Amino acid sequence: MKKLLSILLAAGMVLSVTACGASSESTASTSESTASEASSTEETTEETIEATPEAAASGEFTTVTEGVLTMSTNAAFPPYEMTTDSGEFEGIDVEIAGAIAEKLGLELQIDDMDFDAALLAVQQGKSDIVMAGVTVTDDRLLVMNFSDSYANGIQSVIVPEDSDIASIDDMEGKLIGTQRGTTGNIYCSDDFGEANVVAYDNGLTAVQALMNGQVDCVVIDNAPAQEFVAANAGLKILDTEYANEDYAIGVNKENTALLDAINAALAELTADGTVDEIVAKYISAE
Repeated sequence: MKKLLSILLAAGMVLSVTACGASSESTASTSESTASEASSTEETTEETIEATPEAAASGEFTTVTEGVLTMSTNAAFPPYEMTTDSGEFEGIDVEIAGAIAEKLGLELQIDDMDFDAALLAVQQGKSDIVMAGVTVTDDRLLVMNFSDSYANGIQSVIVPEDSDIASIDDMEGKLIGTQRGTTGNIYCSDDFGEANVVAYDNGLTAVQALMNGQVDCVVIDNAPAQEFVAANAGLKILDTEYANEDYAIGVNKENTALLDAINAALAELTADGTVDEIVAKYISAE
């Protein structure tokens, strides 16, 4: 399908070789024995968070708020981001972002909003990163940079158990529910026409519309699709996947130093198995 051509461009992202760390023992300008030197550098580093000596030597990175990694997301996309009964955030993206923040010696702050707004927040410099099961596309590459991929996503189709939709081809002429601003919405509008696609603020609302007979099917990532089907009797997922794509972290185009630091941290977390452990915690191997 033509949709897969743009997804393959995500594989061209360059792996950063900048080393980055998290411990206070290795950060620059913190030793009491160099207090006189630190006082002369305070004025130029008020908005700068430095990582390891290697990272400091190769370039500094900034964050929206000093000492904080601000992540914009749409916390209605289980198991990547969701809220607990107590109102806290959890999920694959949440834990990976937390591990990256720890590597960089930063505190993670999560701002929950609509998906479109989460993407805009990074572009406008209101957040440092966006993680919400974000796929790299040609249009998004024009307005933000992306980290190396950290997870694979499959776009699946949810239908009622008695639906006459048995394949992707059967979706022609049907009313398709999607989440606004997502690749699922883009792909379906491209393949089946905008008149046949209804965009909702989040996946849950789209699935509720399906349950109410307002749409004939819903296209969404397979992981949340599994969650929604398990929670709503009478629904099923088609055996045939609609698209296969990689997820990455969106970063403001101007903050290339932060992108390098994130890629370095992500490489370490991938190499030591942390990323796989986090994904396995929420998505069991099939």
